[in-house]
Amino acid sequence: MKTIDHWIDGRTVQGASGNDGPVTDPATGAETTRVALASAGEVDAAVAAAKAAFATWGTSSLAARTKVLFAYRALLDGHRDEIAELITAEHGKVHSDALGEVARGLEIVELACGITTQLKGELSTEVSSRVDVSSIRQPLGVVAGITPFNFPAMVPMWMFPLAIACGNTFVLKPSEKDPSAALRVAQLMSEAGLPNGVLNVVHGDKVAVDRLLEHPDVAAVSFVGSTPIARYIHATASANGKRVQALGGAKNHMLVLPDADLDAAADAAVSAAYGSAGERCMAISAVVAVGDTGDALVQKISDRAAKIKIGPGNDPSSEMGPLITKAHRDKVASYVEGAAAQGAEVVLDGTGYTVEGHENGHWIGLSLLDKVSTDSDAYRDEIFGPVLCVLRAETYEEGLALINASPFGNGTAIYTRDGGAARRFQLEVQAGMVGVNVPIPVPVGYHSFGGWKDSLFGDHHIYGNDGVHFYTRGKVVTTRWPDPSDGGVDLGFPRNH
Repeated sequence: MKTIDHWIDGRTVQGASGNDGPVTDPATGAETTRVALASAGEVDAAVAAAKAAFATWGTSSLAARTKVLFAYRALLDGHRDEIAELITAEHGKVHSDALGEVARGLEIVELACGITTQLKGELSTEVSSRVDVSSIRQPLGVVAGITPFNFPAMVPMWMFPLAIACGNTFVLKPSEKDPSAALRVAQLMSEAGLPNGVLNVVHGDKVAVDRLLEHPDVAAVSFVGSTPIARYIHATASANGKRVQALGGAKNHMLVLPDADLDAAADAAVSAAYGSAGERCMAISAVVAVGDTGDALVQKISDRAAKIKIGPGNDPSSEMGPLITKAHRDKVASYVEGAAAQGAEVVLDGTGYTVEGHENGHWIGLSLLDKVSTDSDAYRDEIFGPVLCVLRAETYEEGLALINASPFGNGTAIYTRDGGAARRFQLEVQAGMVGVNVPIPVPVGYHSFGGWKDSLFGDHHIYGNDGVHFYTRGKVVTTRWPDPSDGGVDLGFPRNH
């Protein structure tokens, strides 16, 4: 059986540790390939290659960097379908959704192509007699990215194009569940002319992750994943002196006010809750119905959800695919199976769903839980599957308080026709990304993505201006050129004059 190997110093490197893991087709449940799992020594080799490459890449011209990035953007555009097919084969999402993921990644590549403006410094002349002060930003060195299974191409592209454009070199540790897309987008960088060693990929599990977090030559770590792991990444990498951005889990709420267009709200709730089988950190997983909107809204959501076609991601008629693994499918199902005992009304139960001819796939149907309590497991936990919880609130204030009491603060949305209520919400809600009549408020590439509270550990959001600042550090230079009239010793505190 084929094994997916590492990419180190511009070439494929076979795993030498003897450890590997399965990669399955979620639509069939069949193991399709194996992936090498790196030892600490193999991680060291990737970091060493990146460190050696930084000696020249870190001082390369912006023109040289952007030339590679523009070529890379063209290659990615030409390989959209190929990358999307790799995503569908290992993740399970439908092809159109996979294509959307690639398009989102391309946005960040395009941002990186314009790095020349992002890295412009500042200059103040004559701050004192013949003294100038300038501020510049310089790369950190070797940086690492640890990325999740749910967006195997997009999330890596949130990281390495900007990091590389800023002059850093990069070691990527993608999810071992669906590694092929991440490996392919990295290899395309080499085809675009990126020097060997600037971008490396090591596959692995906790052994590889821990080595990256501890390695003395890794200056910074970017991570996207669950909150418990994000907290661990942040604590461990910080303790080892690294800069860290660790994006965690989510429980994204949609607040629906009585004046909202309920058809639009129902369309948005179904799209945002069940798209990509709910395996999105920006999925809407909790709808808060205010006033008397609840019954009508639940009925509209139920009517729409019942019509969604579930099937293999490579079937053009499928609107939703399977979950990533059988273990994850069973975990998601357990929340629905235990919901009634914890007080919820199970409007739709998708736990018994199968697809004819693909009975061993990791299938689950759409589930809708109404009148969910805030102390239930289905509400408290990030389910990461096609399960939508509906909660009831009497007033805007009660709904807002419910949302703000959640430990998560990734994204949120409000559906209303009232501009004043929307303005209040965007200022008062405790979340990093807010949508007004927009269910999934993922910002465009030139704004930054990131949450609050237990959805982000670290000071910087990802991509946009925050991404550029994360991958660089500031330096201030004060300059005075000698003049014949200069001279004399002055032990006083430096001052402007």
